[in-house]
Amino acid sequence: MELTWWVVAIAGCLGLASCISAVLLRPTRTERRRLRLLANVDRLTRLPEYRRAARLRTLSAFVAITLLTVIFGAAVVAAARPIGLPSAARQSQEAQPEDIMLCMGGPPTDSDVRATLRRFATEVANFSTQRIGLTTADRRIVPMTRDYQYAAGRFNAYAGGSGDAAAWAPALDYTNYAGGVEDVLAMCLTGFPSVDQSNAPRRSLIYVGPGSLRSPGDPRPALFTPDGVRDLAQEAGVQVNLMFTEMDNGALDALARESGGRSFPVNSDTNADLAEIRDHPPPSTESQNAAVSAVETPDIPLVLALLALTALVLWPLVVRP
Repeated sequence: MELTWWVVAIAGCLGLASCISAVLLRPTRTERRRLRLLANVDRLTRLPEYRRAARLRTLSAFVAITLLTVIFGAAVVAAARPIGLPSAARQSQEAQPEDIMLCMGGPPTDSDVRATLRRFATEVANFSTQRIGLTTADRRIVPMTRDYQYAAGRFNAYAGGSGDAAAWAPALDYTNYAGGVEDVLAMCLTGFPSVDQSNAPRRSLIYVGPGSLRSPGDPRPALFTPDGVRDLAQEAGVQVNLMFTEMDNGALDALARESGGRSFPVNSDTNADLAEIRDHPPPSTESQNAAVSAVETPDIPLVLALLALTALVLWPLVVRP
């Protein structure tokens, strides 16, 4: 365990020591030390009732001092913001930041594309630290965001057929360029915000679409090759997952495996594939593990203080004659 604010713990210890010293060193007045004379003191102190009452008083004083010390110490530790203690806060991979880019190479009318959008429209309701985005061949439909309500609305709109189909991927024909799947993946990879790699969240890309978007024998060049996409993914630290709806792509299969992702062939079960992808998110980085371990963990001191306070309140009921 480490304390963020050691000065609070030191001040608390000094305060407790000062209180104890003040009580022990405080001079007792003479008139308060004068005892009242009683008859038959020896006989009274030998009575079982007196001894039982004396023991109970001593025990009650000891319990009260102990519980008050525990309450004070636990409160001081909690106020000093402890780090590294077990905590009820989620410190799993799900609780760590993650950016998810849905990369659509197919049209919004495709059944696999619709199934993916419907699933994530529901799943974003359970997100907490994740960001999500949606990119098509040449449009950023949903920039990376934590506005889950907005994202779910856009996903449902296209999944239900009410979205603007023209804005999804306008039909553009170039004389000296023909886009391929690699270009779509590159477009999606550029949708991850630029951040310091030491603090970068986990990143995953889920591509849903054909294994090839180019007509056979088309002489027009594409912008990116599989190697170029691989370099982009490695530089950005993105896990690439592929769900092909038409025609597999062996070169991209290798890219998915190298990035720690998964590749699923044509006619695979979309919901099962998405479940497997979400069950195997990108691994945590060392910087993320350090960030999670640095979360304040005051749970144990606070629970201990509450238990001690409860015991102190209930003690008179327990020892009541």
